[in-house]
Amino acid sequence: KEAQKASEALRKLKAEQQEEQHRREMFMSGKITDDMIARLMSRLQRAADDGRNELLIGTFPSAWCIDGGRAINNTEPDWPASLPGVGKEFYEFFERELKPRGFKLRVEIMNFPHGLPGDVGAYVSW
Repeated sequence: KEAQKASEALRKLKAEQQEEQHRREMFMSGKITDDMIARLMSRLQRAADDGRNELLIGTFPSAWCIDGGRAINNTEPDWPASLPGVGKEFYEFFERELKPRGFKLRVEIMNFPHGLPGDVGAYVSW
């Protein structure tokens, strides 16, 4: 039974690692699509209708940033240059489309597992 439990735990760990690798590949190579923009705008509208003025639009591991999240954590002026993949694409979309309409973007390190930067969270407010 112990060997069976260990085998199942190993299978589960490998599946989680594969899922994380797939998520990373999609994030790094992905592009913002019209469908993604439509879903975002719908989420923003629902949040505003619910009386909220901010929405967490996404998270990703800070390890995926070019500098491991250092520039975001230190709120350096050039933090957007550290964004990879979809994060960079979204920032460019925000600057081009949402910022001129009065929206604001806040990006921060959300947690610090073992004292190191963990997940990056991106919030849009209005």
